Amino acid sequence: MPEGDTVFRQCRILHEALAGATLTSSELRVPRHATADLTGWRVREVRPRGKHLLIRLVPPEGSGAPPMTLHSHLMMDGIWRVDGRALRSSDTSAGPRDPATIRIRLTARHDDGREVRAIAYEVQQVRLLRTADEAELVGTLGPDLLDPGWSEGHRERAIANLATEPDRSIGLALLDQHLLAGVGNIYRSELCFLRRVHPAATVAQVGDLGTLVDLARRLLLLNAEREVRVTTGGMLGRDGDLWVYGRGGQQCRRCRARILRSEIAEPRLEGTEGRVFWTCPRCQGEDPRGTSTGARAWSPHAGRGPRGRTGR
Repeated sequence: MPEGDTVFRQCRILHEALAGATLTSSELRVPRHATADLTGWRVREVRPRGKHLLIRLVPPEGSGAPPMTLHSHLMMDGIWRVDGRALRSSDTSAGPRDPATIRIRLTARHDDGREVRAIAYEVQQVRLLRTADEAELVGTLGPDLLDPGWSEGHRERAIANLATEPDRSIGLALLDQHLLAGVGNIYRSELCFLRRVHPAATVAQVGDLGTLVDLARRLLLLNAEREVRVTTGGMLGRDGDLWVYGRGGQQCRRCRARILRSEIAEPRLEGTEGRVFWTCPRCQGEDPRGTSTGARAWSPHAGRGPRGRTGR
């Protein structure tokens, strides 16, 4: 799953490229909207909501149609390109893509005659719906860490959401977008390391959830405009951008203990099966599940069925 700052950057670049332009052609390569024609519609804005990307459209004058929103989700491998330029240049996914994986293709023209092409590869959950109905897709998400209107109310709601299930692991709670929107697997590992908390520890064991929420927002804001994601402060030189994520078997940058790679999963969070995390056993303590390597997947709700939430 993408991190919230990845979606934020893609939305910003798409907004700069498309806002105010009129669509001259469109292709939505999904069965639900295969016959949709958005020619003549104007792009009002492109905005993120958590990990969801919303292209808001104004209908042609006199058409009588309501404003519409073109929704997509990057999931694991989705990427947008504007005029051939990848919007995730620091990611391995920024390389060449198979044309067969195109899901959305838009061509738009600005009033000054400038033409822009935007193509989405491997995005999921493509939906075209009335802007007034956006809540059908994003209305159940928790407070968005990159919301420009973030307030103390958002912060308090995020804390309260996380605290609703004190016996749930903090690592899984952070990934649940219905509690707090924007944290993905990278930030989950990095946040827990910085707070000296093991991801398998329960929410109740974390203690100060407010500090955790504040840190999550601060890290996403710091990286929202960066091409390369950094959580270490950028003081460790090349290849020193992250504390633990992806560094299994290497030395901890803080104490030199060996970083461990473990697995965590939960049935009700679709897509988290086998998702790995990284920890320092000295800085964050041993795995409370009682395993030294975390080589097996763990489900804290074994025998309990999914509750219908995807956590996305």
